[in-house]
Parts: sequence; C-alpha cells; structure tokens
Amino acid sequence: MAKDMTLLWGSGSPPCWRVMIALEEKNLQGYNQKQLSFEKGEHKSKEVMDINPRGQVPAFKCGDKIINESCGACFFLESQYKSQGNKLIPDCPKEQAVMFQRVFEVNTLGDKMANVIYYNWRVPEGERHDSAIKRNKEVLVAELKMWEGYLQKASGGFLAGKNFSLADVIIFPTFAYLYRFGLCEERYPKLTEYYKSLMNRPSIKATWPPTWKETPGQDLLKDL
Repeated sequence: MAKDMTLLWGSGSPPCWRVMIALEEKNLQGYNQKQLSFEKGEHKSKEVMDINPRGQVPAFKCGDKIINESCGACFFLESQYKSQGNKLIPDCPKEQAVMFQRVFEVNTLGDKMANVIYYNWRVPEGERHDSAIKRNKEVLVAELKMWEGYLQKASGGFLAGKNFSLADVIIFPTFAYLYRFGLCEERYPKLTEYYKSLMNRPSIKATWPPTWKETPGQDLLKDL
C-alpha cells in the first residue's frame, strides 16, 4: 500500500512535515521517500519538477495520483484510508466545523510568521524599514494571541476538541517552527502547553526534522 507512495521532502518544512505526520497517523510507513537539501537547491531538481512543476516540496505521489498541496495530501490520506490508523476527522459536526476552520487558517498564520522570519531575505537591504519590521511583528503577535485564545477555549487538549485531528496534523508543524525560531514560551502559556504536550506523540516524534536534532534553533522571535 505505502510502497506505491513517493514523498520528496525537506527537513524543517512545515508543509512537508504535516504530510509525514499524516502518513504516520494512518500507519502508512514504508513509503518511498527522499530528503532534499534546500541549501543545494535540490527542490528545483528535475526529480521534483516531474512531480511538482512549481519546484516546491512536498512533492507527493500516491500511485498515479499527484497531490502536492500539503493540506490536500493530508485530507486525501484520511479520505482514502479511513479505516486504517487513527481517525483524523471528528464525527461531531461541531468539532468538524472547528477543525475545518483551523485548517484553513494555517496559511494566514504561516504568512504572518514568514513576514517576520524572512523579512531580511525577501526585502533588499536598501529597502528595509524599521517601521515595516515593527508592523510585521505586531501583526504576528496579534495572530498568536488569537491562537492562544483558541487554545484557552479548546476542550480536550487538541485544536478541534477531545481528539487529535487533521487540525493538529496540519498546524502543529507551524507552531513548532515558531518555537524553533525562539518564540517566548512564557508569553503564550496555552500555546506552549499544547506544543509540549504533542512533541512526544509517536507520529510527531518519528518525523521530527532531522536537521533540528543536529543544529540549535534561533532566537529571532524571542521578543515576541
């Protein structure tokens, strides 16, 4: 079953990581995989482009089906393998609604995070402004406070209710990325509690980015 799947991925990439977590949760180990180096530009290789013409990872195939958008791949895996592994879409309509809402908010969180973390990379040195940096940080803080509020209201320890769901599969890697870049644990107690409670979940522990194990994180977000 999993032998018909191929995943090309990069270490530390939240989109890649969420697909790997979903595969673990559905007991789909043993798939064909290859870790690529962003530094060497391997995500732009012909091997990737043949699956994902955008030259991005994840590049994911299941048989003759290609699903490169990470959220789509996660939903596909749950849809195709409902009876296998852990159920990732709640039966409760209310929990389903929360799950879908949180999943489709992840891109907004990711964009605001990237505007801070990658500002210097995206903006030429002569065009950088302290006011823009400050504004980006303020926007990210407001977003993080919103997620802190979500977790304060959540019941059961997970984003959509009492059970681990696709909301957690898809969003946890983004939270982990924030902490990797030094997000202050004390300022977001519920977010920190959530992050630490899931760090050792088997699917997450098994797919923890290998480069993160080998190198220290950064403190770019320590003042947030």
